[in-house]
Amino acid sequence: VSCAGLEIIHRRVPLGVVGIIFEARPNVTADATALTLKSGNAVILRGGKEAARSNQAIVACLQAALTESGLPKDAVQLVEDQSHAVATEMMHLTGYIDVLIPRGGKGLIARVLETATVPVIETGAGNCHIYIDQSADLAVAAPIVANAKVQRPSVCNAAEKLLVNQAVAEEQLPSLVAALREHGVEVRGDERARAIVSDLVPATDADWDTEYNDLIMAVKVVDDLDEAIQWINQHSTHHSEAIITKDMERGRAFQQRVDSACVYVNASTRFTDGSEFGFGAEIGISTQKLHARGPMGLAQLTTIKYQITGDGQIRQ
Repeated sequence: VSCAGLEIIHRRVPLGVVGIIFEARPNVTADATALTLKSGNAVILRGGKEAARSNQAIVACLQAALTESGLPKDAVQLVEDQSHAVATEMMHLTGYIDVLIPRGGKGLIARVLETATVPVIETGAGNCHIYIDQSADLAVAAPIVANAKVQRPSVCNAAEKLLVNQAVAEEQLPSLVAALREHGVEVRGDERARAIVSDLVPATDADWDTEYNDLIMAVKVVDDLDEAIQWINQHSTHHSEAIITKDMERGRAFQQRVDSACVYVNASTRFTDGSEFGFGAEIGISTQKLHARGPMGLAQLTTIKYQITGDGQIRQ
């Protein structure tokens, strides 16, 4: 870009040192290292005790590969001390760590958010909803609901809640419940849902804010689109939500008004994934609004720098 004779270059640059605090899965060690290094960052990893030896072995291999390639092996470091005190110290390393990314359950993410003085990118927790609109086609809705819940129930983009418009609840809810039960899902319901399907497990107040990560789904009957949107914005973790409808105007209204990172019309929430979005691998799904939102690939592990070159210009 040229302005006032200045050459202005808009360039993406690394965040710097990325700290990642994660729980059991050792694949995060390899995935996070690949993404942070490819985007020009260094990484400090602090995994859980369940995979401590796997993490040590993976990091040793990665550091050997860095050395062999002529790169500093300390671009990848592993915190081997598993104590909470060391994790807390890591959260306060302002000036040494540029950003923290927690990967794990709701408890871990909440602890990092509450404790850290280093900037945090919130990822992961997914209390995701599917809303069955008054014009929904059951032949479309049932496979989507089943896929979103059962295809991989332990992940953050699995659907946890089903909202059904009261205009179609009598007709569609029994079939939707049957489709879920075919896959072994325990279905819980509010009073209006249990008036239609009497053997649903009664849902409690806690259910509506719970990410199950299991073959469990809670169902609520709502009056209309407005109530569905209001309910989702109040109870979701702002990850992924979907509407099933034939009315695309209502679908677009849902997309515009629901305050989540990914909002679908007539598709499963399970598509919220870096590879499905064409980003390749991802560091996580950001559920906040700054500095990135949704699947975080290489571009989201960078920030912006403006490089300006002149030939003597001064501001008048």
